[in-house]
Amino acid sequence: MSLLRTYLDLFRRNGALSRLLAGEFVSGIGDWLYLVAVLVVVYADSNSPVLLGIVGAARILPYVLLSVPAGIVADRFDRRMVLLVTDVARGVLMLVLVGAVMVDAPTLVIVAVSILAACFSTFFGPAIAALVPTIVDERDLGIANSAWATLDNVAFIVGPALAGLLLAGGGLEIAFLLNAVSFAVVAVVLWQLPIPRTADVVVSSADEQPASASWRDLVRPLAGPFILDSTTSIVGGGLGVLTVVIAIDVLGAGDAGTGYLNAAIGVGGVVAGIAGGALLARRLSVPLLLGGLAGGVGLAWLALTGDLLTAMLAIGVAVAGLLLLDVVNTTLIQRIVPDALRGRAVGAMQTSSSVLYAAGSLVMPLLADALGVPVVLIGAAVIMAAGAILALVLSGSQEEPAAVDASRIRLLERPIFAGLPPARIEAAARGLVPVPVDAGEAVVRQGEAADRFYVIDSGELRVTQVRDGDVHFLRDLGPGDVFGEIGLLRGVPRTATVTASTPAVLYALDAAAFAELVGSGPGLSSRLLDLYRGALSR
Repeated sequence: MSLLRTYLDLFRRNGALSRLLAGEFVSGIGDWLYLVAVLVVVYADSNSPVLLGIVGAARILPYVLLSVPAGIVADRFDRRMVLLVTDVARGVLMLVLVGAVMVDAPTLVIVAVSILAACFSTFFGPAIAALVPTIVDERDLGIANSAWATLDNVAFIVGPALAGLLLAGGGLEIAFLLNAVSFAVVAVVLWQLPIPRTADVVVSSADEQPASASWRDLVRPLAGPFILDSTTSIVGGGLGVLTVVIAIDVLGAGDAGTGYLNAAIGVGGVVAGIAGGALLARRLSVPLLLGGLAGGVGLAWLALTGDLLTAMLAIGVAVAGLLLLDVVNTTLIQRIVPDALRGRAVGAMQTSSSVLYAAGSLVMPLLADALGVPVVLIGAAVIMAAGAILALVLSGSQEEPAAVDASRIRLLERPIFAGLPPARIEAAARGLVPVPVDAGEAVVRQGEAADRFYVIDSGELRVTQVRDGDVHFLRDLGPGDVFGEIGLLRGVPRTATVTASTPAVLYALDAAAFAELVGSGPGLSSRLLDLYRGALSR
């Protein structure tokens, strides 16, 4: 019951996340339905397993070539719109497939459209992984990612089953049409989401330089997630292919056995996703160790079993461990990487993941043929356990965000910041730096480069401006007031001097963090510029 409350509480508090996940769940069902239908069309028309394998490999190629560019796009443009454009484009391509099937177009046309759809799909992962942290409190990231993974695995079960029913009735065109409808549904959801678009905030070239330096700073923290992703990708790719070998050659269960093992994979993923919500609400070290343990034990158990039922249980446990590690990894990346670089980090990881998944799919069956399936599965179990432990050692300090002082959050809970996502308020509060000043001390001077935004916690300050050689009084500021926004928003030097009239305590936000804060609220830059409009012209 507490686990159910964990999810219900999150969805109740965050309507935007609820609608986003619901829309993507519908789209996920359509995706799996469509993938099954495409493979059936290709094989039915060509009767060539080789061509079927080529089509499967060709669908991975866009992820290898386009994931990094997709991450750049996710960082430079409105992520909601990136998702919207990709969904609309894929929906249109599904309608093209409907027409191709109806006019009995060559198989090559269907394959080409399918690969083009995969190119658009490449942009989905970086965009949504970078978007979720902007609409979810940082401490809810693990639960949100777990809910997303659960729904994705449910879609993995429902989509192919629905495809089987449609194809049995000869409804191939309907399969593609339903996927187009699923994209239309999620497009409507995305369009109506109250997710802010990126504001046009001007940041000087000097302020942009730390972004490139931050990549070097991220190499060490991202070592753990990279190792964990590499482990799960290799093992996951190999296990997906070995499922057929295990069912037919090891267990002697035939083609039906392959279906049963795949059903167990889907169920294991759903169970892990649901249970992961409770685990990921705590420290990530717990699900990280449990994921590695479950994956290792499941694979070793699978290597030693000799009957189908036990094999189904074992592979379910193994996949549950893999999924749990994937969710932990996504959460780690979202916590470690700044918002401005998050899409690129996910895109780079998606590239390596695709390559290693393909490598696992190729190498593990070859090793199984040479050494035997049990030896390869036990080796994979060792790799999983070692990867989880190494990732824990390397990422231990990054696993849990430090608590944010509630008083800092209250500093940003002013009417001018109304409507900002709670996650963005919390992220900005983390970036606030205390700045104590003495009476008579100038905090900013007219003509200096703008580098910080300030919020007053206590004390009084006076704003003056030199015009025509004379010093003009503009206004007095007190607790809760802000200043320093004009130079940052307009990309100009300081337009006035702010001096402490009494001892004061300020909190400063650097230019990059201020840009992210303003970019998360539609119209916030205009409200800030209007805050003291007219004061400078007195």
